[in-house]
Amino acid sequence: MGSTVLGIRAHGEAHGGEVRHPVPQERQERCNDAEAICEAVARPNMRFVPVKSLEQQSDLTLHRVRQGFVEERTATLNRLRGLLAEFGHVLPVRAVEVHRRVPLLLDKLPTRVAVCARDLLEHAAQLAAKTQEYEHEIRAHVRSNALAARTQTRMGIGPITASALVATVGNGRDFKNGRQFAAWLGLVPRQYSTGGKARLGPITKRGDAYLRTLLVMGARAVLQRAASLTDPLSLWALALRERRGYHRACVAIAAKNARVAWALLSKEPAVA
Repeated sequence: MGSTVLGIRAHGEAHGGEVRHPVPQERQERCNDAEAICEAVARPNMRFVPVKSLEQQSDLTLHRVRQGFVEERTATLNRLRGLLAEFGHVLPVRAVEVHRRVPLLLDKLPTRVAVCARDLLEHAAQLAAKTQEYEHEIRAHVRSNALAARTQTRMGIGPITASALVATVGNGRDFKNGRQFAAWLGLVPRQYSTGGKARLGPITKRGDAYLRTLLVMGARAVLQRAASLTDPLSLWALALRERRGYHRACVAIAAKNARVAWALLSKEPAVA
């Protein structure tokens, strides 16, 4: 009896067996999903979502929970800043300034408001502590993972990004080349081409938003340090910023790092 290939729409609960998850080309009505999936699985050139191992899913769980703590902490501090603004105390956006200034304001607030502000500040501190715990766990795992350690050799890719890369795409061999990987992450321009004229718009922002965000944040770190460095990447980044502006330079660095990361993941290092 021959092997069976299952075609399943890509979502969080689709896993197990020999499965192909087709990447939706366009939005489809639910009534056409089954027909579209069958058509996608039968096509030899269709790109499929990489199937993650149990270890990859476990690592991604750490990232998702950590990111949830980060978002909840940001929301808590914004709630606290909004509450104090209603009583005439406008605080800076930076979290460290909120933690420094709020204790100094408690005596100036009505009693019930001071209790609420103290509780919100303590809750934000607890979330920050939990975030640090998860970051330590991720960093510890990266030190024992050869693929993640390899990607960290690229400037702009730290332990959090390296762990997320490996947990999301593994060795990256589901992609033919680095450009395909960058396009999957939504780091390439959207094309509006017709009549032989190529028109490029903003980036598509398709694919994994979390991984794309980490790469762009790493690109910002590269630009911040570039002025004091003389390596080829820093010189290229500075020239690109002067020519195209800060934000475009960040996206271009992130796209370049995505391509280099794919090469580091998919190709075995040369043995001396």
